[in-house]
Formats: sequence, structure tokens, C-alpha cells
Amino acid sequence: MLKPSQTAYVPFVSVENMMRLVLHVGIEKMLTELAAEIEADFARWPLFDKTPRVASHSDIGVIELMPTSDGETYGFKYVNGHPSNTKRGLQTVTAFGLLADVATGYPLMLSEMTILTALRTAATSAMAAKWLAPKGSTTMAMIGNGAQAEFQALAFKAVCGITEVRLYDIDPAATAKCARNLQGLGLNVVSCKTSEEAMLGAQIVTTCTADKQYATILTDNMIGSGVHINAVGGDCPGKTELHRDILLRSGIFVEYPPQTRIEGEIQQLDADHPVTELWEVITGAAEGRKDERQITLFDSVGFAIEDFSALRYVHSRLKESGLFVDLDMIADPDDPRDLFGMILRAQSA
Repeated sequence: MLKPSQTAYVPFVSVENMMRLVLHVGIEKMLTELAAEIEADFARWPLFDKTPRVASHSDIGVIELMPTSDGETYGFKYVNGHPSNTKRGLQTVTAFGLLADVATGYPLMLSEMTILTALRTAATSAMAAKWLAPKGSTTMAMIGNGAQAEFQALAFKAVCGITEVRLYDIDPAATAKCARNLQGLGLNVVSCKTSEEAMLGAQIVTTCTADKQYATILTDNMIGSGVHINAVGGDCPGKTELHRDILLRSGIFVEYPPQTRIEGEIQQLDADHPVTELWEVITGAAEGRKDERQITLFDSVGFAIEDFSALRYVHSRLKESGLFVDLDMIADPDDPRDLFGMILRAQSA
């Protein structure tokens, strides 16, 4: 068999190597660097191709493709969301992604993105809170203690200076898991028996639940003035976490309105309800938090540019870390017009 040329190989970052990369860099440093990478791309938001993700919905979940390009590099992510998977011993979310060179269309890197999505989601949350949360915030309530919770807690510690996280989940085992995983990582971790208890003293509230349904995780009377809400769990049509009245009292900040109005908390509001795009706050084109009493809401559904940023970050680490394997992915015949001849030559090699 003919040996593939160097052009045929595409770097692949496996789950094993992604875990090794996290440990090599350090999780808090990686979250901080990812947040900076994502913020830098938000600052050049107008350069990107933007489209709502392409979603295939079923009664039990969703499968999505999330593409974007900055004109030089193209990226996409494949991702699913199936809340009932955990009952079968499976992940709710799995993902992989690809970067490609716009000039040639050739792939630059293929990567797992189940772990990377958890990292980029947390980094995006903390980056947004840096711009929107009350200054000097030290305490966060974490409502929903599943696979994303520890990443969120550590991102807010690393980027925003949070020192205490108050945990609540309807499943006490999830809270116990999260508290156990966060032991010794520099946070005061408080396990709570109710969501109301978790809210005590919190300047930042993160909701990250998984049920694919309209839900009221936070009621209006639970949210006092000056709180920043990081709503992560509402991310597809028919799936929300906040009472509508909370939205009506809040300054609402979003990633990409055409997608968020379909998938986010604001699907509960009129189509022309005013929202502010986060990139405008970062570039100074729009105001962020107005005063210490304002309730700010980051209605986070996840957008392709964040995945693009995360993939580019990992790609930038390949040479230094060596944490990848080469996959023989691109057919590279001696004559680019003679693909069939390449097969014939392989038969006789």
C-alpha cells in the first residue's frame, strides 16, 4: 500500500489528548485563556459569517451543526443535546469540530469537542460576567449541578474572582458529585437543599439544567436588584428556565439575536423586545451594566463563533504540546486530476 503524503494528514485531538492538554495547561489557566480568545473574537464580530445553527429536533433531543468563518479560517461543530441520555449512562451533550483553511478548503484540525464545549461554555459565561456582573462579586449560586457545573464554578473563580459557590440540584447526588469534585480547588463550596437557599448572598446566579421543556427554575421573587443572571440551560425551542417576569425586569444581553429569539429565554417575549448584543458591549458600541441596582441577564445559548475561538485556541497549542495524532484524511494523488489512478497504484504497490 502506498504511504500517504504529508498533505494527506490532518491533526486529530482525541478525548485522551484533550484531557492531557487541560492538565498540561492547567484548567483555570486554560479557562482564562479561552475566555480571552473568545472575547477577542467578539471584538471582531462583524468580520464573521453568522447564521443560526442548523438543528434537527426530535421529541427526545436535538442534533445541530454550528458553522462560521472569519474569511481566513472556517470552523464547524457537530453537537447533540439529549437530556434523557443520563438515564442510559450516556452524556447529554457530545460534540466534535473541525477547522479548515478558507484558501484551499483543506482541514487544519479535527477535534473532540465534548470536553472542549464544556470549557468554552464556562469561559464564555465568565467572560460575559466580567462585563456585566456587579463589580467585586464574590458569591455565585449554581442551580443545576450536572456535567457543566464544575467548569462554570472554576471559570468564574479564575476570570471573575468568585470565592464561594452555592450548589443546588433537584438530584442530591448531582450536588454531592459537584461538591466532591470542587474540593481543594480554592472555592468555598456550600451544598444547599433548595434553590432559595442557594441564592442567599449570591451576586451571580447561573442556571444550567437539562430538561427539554418550559421550566421555571427561578421565580420572580427569587431575584433581587443588582443580581447578574447567567442563563445557560435554555438553548432550544420550548426549553427555558426563568419566569417571564424576570426577563421583563432585566437588561438582556445575547450572542446572536436571530438564534437567541428562537432558542433562549427571550423566546418567551415579543419578537421586538429590546436586547443588547454582547459584542457591542465589548467594543464600546453599547452600554453594559447601567448601575448597581440593575438586573443583568446573559441569555446564553451558545454560538458558533465561541466554538471557532475554542478550536483555534487548541490548534495554536498543537505544536508546543504535541498532543495530537495524524489522521490519513485527505486523498492526495500525484496528479490531482487522477484520483482513480491513485486507487490503481495502491493495488499494485
